[in-house]
Amino acid sequence: MNRKLGRLIQPGMGLYFVVMLAFALSAILMDRPIYAIVETAITAVLFIFYQFSKVYRRRELESFIQSATNTLGTTDGGKTPFPMVLTRLGDGAIIWFNEPFAQMSGFKDKMYEQKITDLLPNFTSEWLVAGQSEYPYDVTLAERRYRIYGTTIHADDPQGTLLAALYFSDLTDLYQIRDEYIRSRPVVSLIVVDNYDELTKNLSESGISSLNARINECITHWVEGYHGILRRLERNRYLFIFEKWDLQSAVENKFSILDDIHQITSPSGVAASISFGLGVDGGSFEECYDFAALAIEMSLSRGGDQAVIKDRLNFNFYGGRAKEVDHRSKVRSRVTASSLMELIGQSTQVFVMGHKNADMDAVGAALGVCCMCRKKGKKHFLVIDKEHNSAEKLLEEVSQVPEYADRIISGQDALLMADSGSVLIVVDTNRPNQVECSSLLEAIPKVCVIDHHRRAADYINPVVVNFHEPYASSASELATELLEYVVEKQDVLPVEAKGLLAGIFLDTKSFNVRTGERSFEAAAFLRRLGAETVEVKKLMQSDFQNTMARYQIIKSAKLYRNEIAIAALDTTTSRALAAQSADELLNITGIQSSFVLYPQDDMVIISARSIGEANVQVILEPLGGGGNAATAGAQVNHATVDEVLDKLVASIDDYYRT
Repeated sequence: MNRKLGRLIQPGMGLYFVVMLAFALSAILMDRPIYAIVETAITAVLFIFYQFSKVYRRRELESFIQSATNTLGTTDGGKTPFPMVLTRLGDGAIIWFNEPFAQMSGFKDKMYEQKITDLLPNFTSEWLVAGQSEYPYDVTLAERRYRIYGTTIHADDPQGTLLAALYFSDLTDLYQIRDEYIRSRPVVSLIVVDNYDELTKNLSESGISSLNARINECITHWVEGYHGILRRLERNRYLFIFEKWDLQSAVENKFSILDDIHQITSPSGVAASISFGLGVDGGSFEECYDFAALAIEMSLSRGGDQAVIKDRLNFNFYGGRAKEVDHRSKVRSRVTASSLMELIGQSTQVFVMGHKNADMDAVGAALGVCCMCRKKGKKHFLVIDKEHNSAEKLLEEVSQVPEYADRIISGQDALLMADSGSVLIVVDTNRPNQVECSSLLEAIPKVCVIDHHRRAADYINPVVVNFHEPYASSASELATELLEYVVEKQDVLPVEAKGLLAGIFLDTKSFNVRTGERSFEAAAFLRRLGAETVEVKKLMQSDFQNTMARYQIIKSAKLYRNEIAIAALDTTTSRALAAQSADELLNITGIQSSFVLYPQDDMVIISARSIGEANVQVILEPLGGGGNAATAGAQVNHATVDEVLDKLVASIDDYYRT
């Protein structure tokens, strides 16, 4: 920090001595022996002087560094107790190092310049420039692990050299204890047989016992290699506790039991499936169990047949490739309908909101909820962007009905009208970043969710009433089931019945995909309320220009893996056209899945469909997407179509690889 330090920093002299010896050699070659002897003598004298000078500078540097770091403590002899090195900050050239550093690194005091990157190839000094005193990464040298601390020193030389004093702290023993602690942390997992009721349906007691024995044997065989404790809690629920160091093995094997359990089938041919919920990194067994409970709930809400790991920060998903099997109970629909009507009755007003760019399923489900509010005599509003949506025809018909005069409002208007007694009911989405107005979601504390998409890691929470059924075909189907228990035929407007049926038609592709018996029951109920299939068909018609644009998108599609159609557009289009094009591509023989990508503002939007084994929701999840096995979508911000296409292909390859 003073002039003395500047004088101590001298460049390596090795090159100068080599040049002087070269001159002496050239004198010999030129037959000038006297010159050669004189030059050699001068070189020898200067070399001896340099060595004495270097020793002196080294002692001075040691004294200076020791005085600058006396707060670190000393050992016998007044030496710094840590391996230490002094480098130039710009190029990493080593100016000086102490004996512990030499022993640690194997470096020797050589004439030529050595650099810290010779020892640590990936080392950078950006952290020192940023004013930090600790290197952000551990380093390993000779099987020992070190933490590097440092500070900067200004040398008062003409060049204004900036030096870095680095101290290496050997924390190997501490890291070993820490790593052992982390590896031995408990992992609490809950294992649930998803379709136990369906497996045991119509079985005798002996048949149920035999099935239970096979399931127990399969699960017990899998857990044998994990040195844990397995206990059966209920007929279809198990508790498994093991250490975290075994978790990596399970992850690498992608929880092979998810596939092994499928070998167990009931006499009627139903294959067993299980769900895993694992809680890790909790501060106690209780917190780990709470994490596991959240994870198993997440797994079941996404269709089951998968493992979900929950830590303090987020969820990680494994499996979930199988098609969902309907495990819904009408008892839950009836209880939910009663709870929702009670909540509506206690509110001052109700806001019903779908996802951004709402389609007919979102609008249809919202109309069903509005009907429930009207039955209860409560003021209600449909929150939607009238300019940006995919249900223009349906909204136009709804706006002409007297009961909906001044009831269709924007998110900003709803935000101004909301009060402490308001209730918000979100339909057709469970993700907070996809709702029509996120500010309204944050402003109203009482929130209900009616949705059929697989739950994402960033789901809406907390909720007062949660009617989330990933096995349902559509949100309109769920809203129809609720209506069956709380309204009479005369309470439902024809346009509401039409909207609900249109929503079911849209998401089932006219009852071609994701259609169960409950879908037809809901459609039959709506038909009795006056919904006409011909009128619904008219709602779903498109004009000539849109039809031609749709076929242009189809024409641009490319075939991938012989069964996947991908259309990557250079120009923007509407979401409705992209979705319709993805649906239309599935009408081509051999196409099992389809993806349509197009740019919009500073993002790329993907619309995906599937009628085969591929689960498009799992494929798009790494890209931030969501949906269900047959219908999914994603929005990728700050990217080009080509970049997103590369990511999509990589995700498809990874899906088929596993």
